[in-house]
Amino acid sequence: MAAKVVSEILQTSLGPRGMDKLLIDAFGDVTITGDGATILKEMEIQHPAAKLLVEIAKAQDAEVGDGTTTVVVLAGKMLESAESLLDEGIHPSIIIDGYKKAMDYALEAAKGVAIPIDITKKEELVKVVANSLSSKVVAEARDYLAQKAVEAALIAADKVNGGYNLDLDWIKVEKKKGKSLYETQLIQGIVLDKEVVHPDMPKMVTNAKIALLDTPLEIEKPEWTTKISVSSPQQIKGYLEEETSILKSYVDKLKSIGVNVVIAQKGIDDTAQHFLAKAGIMAVRRVKRSDIEKLAKATGAKIVTSIKDIKPEDLGTAGLVEERKVGEEKMVFVEQCPNPKAVTILVRGAADRIVDETERSLQDALHVARDLFREAKIVPGGGAFEMEISRRIREYGRKLPGKEQLAVLKFAEAVEQIPVILALTAGLDPVDAIAELRKRHDAGEIDAGVDVLSGKIARMGQMNVYDPLIVKEQVIKSAVEASIMVLRIDDIIAASQSKVGGGSKKSEGGEGSEGSKED
Repeated sequence: MAAKVVSEILQTSLGPRGMDKLLIDAFGDVTITGDGATILKEMEIQHPAAKLLVEIAKAQDAEVGDGTTTVVVLAGKMLESAESLLDEGIHPSIIIDGYKKAMDYALEAAKGVAIPIDITKKEELVKVVANSLSSKVVAEARDYLAQKAVEAALIAADKVNGGYNLDLDWIKVEKKKGKSLYETQLIQGIVLDKEVVHPDMPKMVTNAKIALLDTPLEIEKPEWTTKISVSSPQQIKGYLEEETSILKSYVDKLKSIGVNVVIAQKGIDDTAQHFLAKAGIMAVRRVKRSDIEKLAKATGAKIVTSIKDIKPEDLGTAGLVEERKVGEEKMVFVEQCPNPKAVTILVRGAADRIVDETERSLQDALHVARDLFREAKIVPGGGAFEMEISRRIREYGRKLPGKEQLAVLKFAEAVEQIPVILALTAGLDPVDAIAELRKRHDAGEIDAGVDVLSGKIARMGQMNVYDPLIVKEQVIKSAVEASIMVLRIDDIIAASQSKVGGGSKKSEGGEGSEGSKED
């Protein structure tokens, strides 16, 4: 089964001792990562069932930002368990009903395992966020990066009813090669990977009045082909002077309302650059739309589509706008914004692949911080949560009548495979590890899990290894939904090709061959 193959590829990347994958695209570009979502995004997958696993990994990443590898591995193990039941003659409907009952019970049991945390204590948040980075390439710097992610999250979050509400759009993660991971900075403001467009423009502006333009500062060319007939050199001169006059009028308009910084999403003409520099206005061009929107939020500016109609109230403000050299290149820093929630994490690293992976890891870390703000509950990591849930589902399943019991017990077996894989990646004997875990959980040690770093079974609570409850709940929901969707399919049918030219031409196989069945 294609879904199982995808699951098997990813399972070796599970956990802190999981292996990385080296991915090469059609252009020969190389990506080295252990992040499940990135691996699946870069893989060329054709089979529809396998594509379904890619979709659930994307949904997991978008919803909670962590657990992407776990959800795919768990879905694969559930399908593997279901396959053995199908081989024994159990109908898919019975398996589906059993899986649904097991999922409902697992989600209920998860709440019993969860521990509340105080999200006002920064150090508690850092511990959980750092744990989410332990399986990444940047694991060595996880405590430092987790601290930066949590600091950014606390600055950007709104306080609501004693808790926090975090909009991740306030936080920008920018990267620049050079120095080390430990030089990664948290900047209160927005950093643009651009430089000032003209050498004579000011490189630093205090008390900035900022115009955000969604229109080119240049003479727009007509959409259709045009010709201008001239009969003398004076007419050519007049035409060029008129162009210059229009651009000067744009700059004069900006200067008249007090603009001293222009940030444009589109181009800025060379002539316009000259007039802007002469007027002492700093300008930056071709800024990404997402950055323009962040700047609008941070500075209070309105994004302007017509320079003729710009008004003083459309301008944003910032205490400081400055071009600085970062590594070998220049960047523009917009700081001391009226809305202090806008922050940037500037990622540094010795190689492009390091900064790329750090950027992805920080995005995951920020999602985990948001998860904790949404629901301030955590569960033991290191496979302890899955082991305890598996034990409880097994007890519940034994009380059920009929064939559904078999499906529920197989569900428990699939969930138990997560600590088995963690034990394997840590170099432990999986049989011995599971035997000891079962013994300890039966004795009431609900936080007994796999310490992959020392290669022993240990108490995860004593080691501060925790995951957000919301991540684990989403893993169970997504894995079960994907498994059920695949189990409901009994055949793959190639749809007929669309008819050409509105005629009633039949396919080559005659009336009955609208589709072909595959085994």
